[in-house]
Amino acid sequence: MVELQIARLDTVFHALGDSTRRRMLRDLAEGERTVSQLAEPFAISLAAASKHIKVLEHAGLLRREVRGRTHLCRLDPGPLASAHQWLGVYERFWTERLDVLERLLREEDARKSPPPEGDDT
Repeated sequence: MVELQIARLDTVFHALGDSTRRRMLRDLAEGERTVSQLAEPFAISLAAASKHIKVLEHAGLLRREVRGRTHLCRLDPGPLASAHQWLGVYERFWTERLDVLERLLREEDARKSPPPEGDDT
């Protein structure tokens, strides 16, 4: 079960590893698009766009519906939740480290700052 989840996560991160596919997902977040509409912002052929779409489909990040000759794509954000959960572990890691750094820098600033004028302490 865990290995299956790891394989899915690998597939999701592979799909997200390409800027073209990330842009396609961002466009799909605004609503469904045809393959032509997804390819339009890029200097790529429909065949190249279709390959990117297949990677996103394989990762479960989009669903494609064929209506006649038109392929409509829509975002399926479910797999992103797993990626977000996995990244959350590292977010906590870095937040804790940055909190410690902030505390140390504030302490250092407090030691370096001269007392305000007129302060009798």
